[in-house]
Amino acid sequence: PLEEHVTTKLSQFCNVPISSIVNLHDVTNIWHIPLLLRDQKAHEAILKVLDLQLVGKVPREPKLAEWTERASKFDKLKTPVKIAMVGKYTGLSDSYLSVLKALLHASVAMERKLVLEWVPSCDLENSAAKETPEAHQKAWKLLKGADGVLVPGGFGDRGVEGKILAATYAREKNVPYLGICLGMQVAVIEFARSVMKLGGANSTEFDPATASPCVIFMPEGSKTQMGATMRLGSRRTHFLANNCKSAKLYGNATSIDERHRHRYEVNPEMVPLLEKAGLSFVGKDESGRRMEIIELPNHVFFIGAQFHPEFKSRPGKPSPLFLGLIAAASGQLDLLLKRSCSVISSKPTPPRYSTNGTGTAVLTIKPYPNGHAKKALTSLVNGCYANGNGIHI
Repeated sequence: PLEEHVTTKLSQFCNVPISSIVNLHDVTNIWHIPLLLRDQKAHEAILKVLDLQLVGKVPREPKLAEWTERASKFDKLKTPVKIAMVGKYTGLSDSYLSVLKALLHASVAMERKLVLEWVPSCDLENSAAKETPEAHQKAWKLLKGADGVLVPGGFGDRGVEGKILAATYAREKNVPYLGICLGMQVAVIEFARSVMKLGGANSTEFDPATASPCVIFMPEGSKTQMGATMRLGSRRTHFLANNCKSAKLYGNATSIDERHRHRYEVNPEMVPLLEKAGLSFVGKDESGRRMEIIELPNHVFFIGAQFHPEFKSRPGKPSPLFLGLIAAASGQLDLLLKRSCSVISSKPTPPRYSTNGTGTAVLTIKPYPNGHAKKALTSLVNGCYANGNGIHI
């Protein structure tokens, strides 16, 4: 904290009132910063400078009781939960900043101290055992010592085989796994290779000539023009069953709106074979052709999402899927699922599909306009999870 004479000197030499000098010194966690602003009455100074104060009215005190409790809880966390982040950009942690923050939100909510192990996916690959044996051994030691595994999104083929090996380890050893975007796609590829014995299974992004294309380029996308070809923004996902972990984590919602950022997706032609082998596609888009969420029913927690749930995670409203991963990794999943399911009592009705005479599955639901509700909703409305960013009307 600044000493009083330093503040006075700043005020004199910068021609700024002392009340407008705010000292944001180092704190134990960043959630204390709004509390420093409040304690130094920064809100009053801002209102005064912008001339927003009502005559004769005293500025209201910010309602930060819940925030204060959360910041204090953060400092007191002692029981660790160790998550292995298996990615290709682990040398630059800011590449996964949204994922890191979402993990932090969820771990504080579950009263666990987050311990993140950065695992370079390239170092897990078999080729690394010969080329960089020490890095290979270290990477596998970190992976095997983790309570849960998270494989985030990414582009390009570098490190993909390492991500597939991480998915294999999590599936076979019953270790909680969350795959996001590419993390979901590699989980599908791994399942096809290991369970269905399709050795050449791959994504056309990495092997255009693969005989078993589990992941393909979006049909409406352009392969020549890279700009403005991604599937972006908030899209609706419909749950096909109410007894899956994902739906329970979202409070038994019938549908959810989450943000997307991808060019490739699971090949719908292979879905029946994958489902027959035991992989569940519990969430799809309104057409029934786009796979949004996968699960392994008999696994403690093995979930993949085509969307990016981390984009909508907030300190006071963690992403349900990240909550599920942390809960499963810390032995609290059953309790969390019971708590999440108590949000609403009515059971959702799975969306119905019809071939519409064309052989293509189409959801028989009422259409809704693009865009979000004007007022952001923070809870379940008519069975739809809004996550604080509004829902489609």
